[in-house]
Amino acid sequence: MRNLFPPPAVTVEKAHGRFEKRTVQTSTALNDYLGFPYVGQVFRIFRTATNCKTGKTRQETAYGITSLRHSQADARQIGELARGQWQIENRLHWVRDVTFDEDRSQVRTGAGPRVLASLRNFAISCLRLAGYKSIARGLRRLSWNWKALLNLLGI
Repeated sequence: MRNLFPPPAVTVEKAHGRFEKRTVQTSTALNDYLGFPYVGQVFRIFRTATNCKTGKTRQETAYGITSLRHSQADARQIGELARGQWQIENRLHWVRDVTFDEDRSQVRTGAGPRVLASLRNFAISCLRLAGYKSIARGLRRLSWNWKALLNLLGI
């Protein structure tokens, strides 16, 4: 008989002025009952964050489904994948929101929003590949030096 409830993965860390404990549990118990064709396992992430200054505690539970079987990703790996999505948020979406002020864009119809988002992503990727840690600084530097910009693009 397969193990439907493997042991949870627990991580504790102190960052950003808070202690955070994450417990990730995975299961295959629901696989036969779910209407998703490629379900590998379901998971639950239970987070408890305590503010170091105030002592105030916040709890949050997130549920998910993945196509990864337990043999491909255990609870620890599922937790790492879930945390990895914040790296994407911080490195791409936040830059688009803050540096490019994307939320105030007036382009809202047709393919315009998608095209502009793709152009912004391209610019961010080019600057990251060129070694810029700060996208805003890279944009400022290249906006005054068109030769460096063309060189960056390989033109």
